[in-house]
Amino acid sequence: MQIENELKAFKERLDPKIGAYFDSAIERTEKEDLFVADALRYSREFILAGGKRLRAAFMYYGYLGAGGMEEEKILDASMSIELIHAFLLVHDDIIDQDDTRHGIATLHQHYSDIGKMLFRGKDTKHFGDAMAIIIGDMLGAFGNDIIFSSDFPLEQKFKALSKLQDIVSFTVIGQARDVYMEYMGEASETEIIAMYRNKTAKYTVEGPLYLGALLAGASKEILDGFTAYALPLGIAFQIQDDILGIFGNAKRLGKPIGSDIEEGKVTVLVSRALRDGTAEQKKRIKALLALGGDLKQEDREEFQEIIRVTGAFDGTKKLAMAYIEEGKHALEGIRNTLDPRAYDFLFSIAEYMMEREY
Repeated sequence: MQIENELKAFKERLDPKIGAYFDSAIERTEKEDLFVADALRYSREFILAGGKRLRAAFMYYGYLGAGGMEEEKILDASMSIELIHAFLLVHDDIIDQDDTRHGIATLHQHYSDIGKMLFRGKDTKHFGDAMAIIIGDMLGAFGNDIIFSSDFPLEQKFKALSKLQDIVSFTVIGQARDVYMEYMGEASETEIIAMYRNKTAKYTVEGPLYLGALLAGASKEILDGFTAYALPLGIAFQIQDDILGIFGNAKRLGKPIGSDIEEGKVTVLVSRALRDGTAEQKKRIKALLALGGDLKQEDREEFQEIIRVTGAFDGTKKLAMAYIEEGKHALEGIRNTLDPRAYDFLFSIAEYMMEREY
């Protein structure tokens, strides 16, 4: 399976449904509040501006893999995880103080800019943050409602909705750990991997697979197999994103390169460089992570060089590859129980991750 073509085709099927869902929500909201309706229009633009719809695709193929037959119905339901994703991203952008995503202003920045025009002399940053938090909460409610209103058997919907709350809860645990590790300034690799398991692996891979599988009435064997595949793959995905966040391409990533340095994030790259670097290298890493908004291009380049010469770059890439291999091995264990289309998709995702550009 050519995974990039498959994801593109999936996105082309799903995005019109997301657009139509928002059109309906905007029409309802206009009867109550024009300002909130306008915020939903911007949210629609924000969501449709980018993203591969990877989580929705995992949900869709989790359903097919567990023997689900109603493809249009699960395609509609898969919008739920994309709106939960948008809800979490809106809040994450506030936490990370990111101004752009997918080439447009983040929701909090958009409303901060509006506030500067409407409310001169007022705290417009707070206005932007408050609006984004509120609208993010609304997107989360939409995500739950899509499953609740779907036409699947009641017991399967309840199981999926319960799992959706677990997904958000574990993401919160991971996000909280990410925040306090950033303020502490260092963490062990074990602590970081545990954070990745909750913040990314359960949320991006395992959770969506479970949502689809539960709506199909999956067996415990398939669910356990999905966990064994998803957790190492999700950890590898986050490790790779950390590498791309420092060494990648801003256009492909959808947000500025080096923002993790500005935010002082403690990633596996940083942890390994602090573990293996010289005293001077460790001192420079901590100093560069403390620069925040004063970080310059030459500082980014110095940071990249330290990560390379300490061996953290090569070692972290190898770690990601080992996790991907673990996921592929687990997938082979349930190959004969899965619909072949689902197996092909999951295997192709793992292969694609092994070829990601740094």
